[in-house]
Amino acid sequence: MAVVRVREPSLFWRRARRDRQRAIQPVGPALPAGAIVRVPGRGDVFVRYSAGPPGAPTVLLLHGWMASADLNWPGTFEALAGRCHVLAMDVRGHGRGIRSTEPFSLEDCADDAAGLLRELGLREAVVVGYSMGGAIALLMARRHPGRVRGLVLVASAAELARTGLGRGLTAAVHLLGALVRSGVPDRVLREVVRSRPAVLGDLAELAPWMAGEVKRLHPADIVGAGQAIAGFDARPWLDELGVPAASVVTCGDRAVGPAKQRATAAALGGAVVEVEGGHAMCATDPEVLGAAVGRAVDLVVAARGARRERWLVRAVVRRRRADEAIAPAPAAAAEEPGEPADALEVAV
Repeated sequence: MAVVRVREPSLFWRRARRDRQRAIQPVGPALPAGAIVRVPGRGDVFVRYSAGPPGAPTVLLLHGWMASADLNWPGTFEALAGRCHVLAMDVRGHGRGIRSTEPFSLEDCADDAAGLLRELGLREAVVVGYSMGGAIALLMARRHPGRVRGLVLVASAAELARTGLGRGLTAAVHLLGALVRSGVPDRVLREVVRSRPAVLGDLAELAPWMAGEVKRLHPADIVGAGQAIAGFDARPWLDELGVPAASVVTCGDRAVGPAKQRATAAALGGAVVEVEGGHAMCATDPEVLGAAVGRAVDLVVAARGARRERWLVRAVVRRRRADEAIAPAPAAAAEEPGEPADALEVAV
């Protein structure tokens, strides 16, 4: 009688099989069409695009740290659809963005964004930046002012890592890199979906897709971007920008405090749109955030129009004054000494 030995699978493979059986297919939300745009001298930029009506402004969306355009802007895509031409790019080192052996810098990200507009034949855009994306937007306005029609900062400020949770950012970024490599975020997300789906609310069904998007991050890019954020400070040159601006202030934000966000808006002379939410509002309440971004974009576009009208009025006034200054004075009628002023009329 033959004896067949059956080897029990290891604990690792039993768990892997169980996880595979329980897995939910990572289906994401409906998003605009995406494409890769080769930007000469920069690299291949992934961008999502939706067309607006003729004559509508172009809006460029720049996401935050450890996110991507898809993760950061799902509610904003919907809010701006049909009103604006919308571009949302993955910044370098994030999502499907440019990968480089050079150290990460926010300045490079700003140059990438300007290069994308140039390559697409777009003269300018209203640039909307979330958290780290706000820093990139400010640098873009400084380095490429002709490309920036206006600024909208969302959960962002002129400096991001001086107070609150940012105090320990410089040291913590190295731990974040190791954390991503370990796979802990995936396991935590799976456990939250399994045991506490109410925490994620409507996003619970998107959790597998979100976990897949996070896997696009590379630990070195996380560390480099975190260090760049920690060293960013636009306050010395903020008043040089001179573009219409608005800020969407996240009032429950513990990473970039609301007071700091309002102070940046005041320094830019911009409007403020306040929303009740924290720093992760792009994921926890994307529809509310999208509506707020839409209002802020409208304010910036209206301010740009009003500013242009004032400029035209001033230009017309200056032209009239210049014409008056160079116009020859009318010749005065010659008068004989001692004659009355109406002597010529009498002679006629």
